[in-house]
Amino acid sequence: MSSGAAPRLRALQRHLGSSQGGGMEQISSPLTTHVLDTASGLPAQGLCLRLSRLEDHGQQWTELKKSYTDSDGRCPGLLPPGPMKAGTYKLSFDTEGYWKKKGQESFYPYVEVVFTIANETHRFHVPLLLSPWSYTTYRGS
Repeated sequence: MSSGAAPRLRALQRHLGSSQGGGMEQISSPLTTHVLDTASGLPAQGLCLRLSRLEDHGQQWTELKKSYTDSDGRCPGLLPPGPMKAGTYKLSFDTEGYWKKKGQESFYPYVEVVFTIANETHRFHVPLLLSPWSYTTYRGS
């Protein structure tokens, strides 16, 4: 295996939750996220993100948490353990800041993922796959 492939393989194992990689964070937050830099094949460490909830009958976003991704591209503890309040939420990722720190030009200055929580007892995982020119997100498990 080439020397550049080993870190990418470890990152992929962590993302997929292999027994060697550790898997999902142990904090019991009902909402988690994981950002992978698909250009490098590694976790996106140090990316600033904000979690907000839509309030006032859909008129105003209220910021709940500002945080940064860790060395594994995860952001543990976005919400305290327990049920989430039903409603509309937004994860805002500062992609421009992330790419600037890497000396890379990019197309999207930020990514906003807006989603609705109807069942307060479920857990939600919102991954972001990121490159300087594209992004993909989905509801993970």
